[in-house]
Amino acid sequence: MVVGVPKELKTEENRVALTPAGAAAFIAHGHQVLVERNAGRGSHIANRAYTATGATVLDRARDVWGRADLVMKVKEPVAGEFVHLRPGLTVFTYLHLAAQPELADTLCDKGATAIGYETIELDDGSLPLLTPMSEIAGRLSLQVGAWCLQAENGGRGVLLGGASGVRPGKVVVLGAGTVGASACQVAAGMGADVSVLDVNPARLRYIHDILGGRLTTLMSNRANLEEEIVDADLLIGSVLITGDRTPMLLPRDRIRQMKRGAAIVDVSIDQGGFAETSRPTTHHEPVYVEERVVHYCVTNMPALVPHTSTYALTNATLSYGLALADKGLRRAMQESRPLARGLNVHAGKVTHAGVASALKLPLSPVDEVLCA
Repeated sequence: MVVGVPKELKTEENRVALTPAGAAAFIAHGHQVLVERNAGRGSHIANRAYTATGATVLDRARDVWGRADLVMKVKEPVAGEFVHLRPGLTVFTYLHLAAQPELADTLCDKGATAIGYETIELDDGSLPLLTPMSEIAGRLSLQVGAWCLQAENGGRGVLLGGASGVRPGKVVVLGAGTVGASACQVAAGMGADVSVLDVNPARLRYIHDILGGRLTTLMSNRANLEEEIVDADLLIGSVLITGDRTPMLLPRDRIRQMKRGAAIVDVSIDQGGFAETSRPTTHHEPVYVEERVVHYCVTNMPALVPHTSTYALTNATLSYGLALADKGLRRAMQESRPLARGLNVHAGKVTHAGVASALKLPLSPVDEVLCA
């Protein structure tokens, strides 16, 4: 199989979908790897690192897309890449189609196959390809949140760790999954006053135990949520429903109740965001102030640390990519239910329940579509 790795076109996306070691693994399995020139530059990976493995570096993106059977990316195809989509092509990347109706329609119209990293799900409900980027985004959420609270950015001028004789800042985390747990670890390590809310008591118990009780865990309900956000200096949104749009937990009138100069980091913005006031931003212009609250809503936060993120991503995606290349789409999905759960679009049909629900489109079961 021919595996293509194009350069990412999303604004300030510096990650690349495959490391040289990943390329070497595909080549060792008898596949050909095509990499667009300078695709790894943003992650400080030189072209020669790929050619040293036996991969071919091509100058033009259209040649990578046109010759590939399987295209591995980091982020969803953008408008400039729609021309490359075609029947028989499999795109393996983060898709987040619940917040991308135009892309979903285009994938269906073009007849391409699309597998979302974020929807590959193990039998226990965990998301192995989302986990490494969620971990990084969770840790970054405190880093960027602390920056948002600086006075120069419109923030309250609060140091989250406090100082001798001065109270620490209040951090409220919504969602106790991988993002939330990582955010709580960093916040507690900084010495902040931390609260985390979730609907799953087992997750709250887990975070309480791993942090030795150095935070407050609360069941997520309207009363607790309203009480916590009023006191928050930094509010981190990390709620996720696999494949579906993030539930809108905070309407505008709740945002108005927050402190002047408080900050929101909406990690869930790539699935639509958890606050009514949230809208996507970029690394170039990451923040805005609305209802007197600083909002940070960058849709690809791990791109802030592309070298770390690229290697963590390849560690997670490689075995699934190899399965697709070695066995082909149908056999790979017949033998791997987690991979089958990751299929979002095939042969013009939506195959993931969460995506179909979010976009109000008909759902075609994976097994039926693959056998058609």
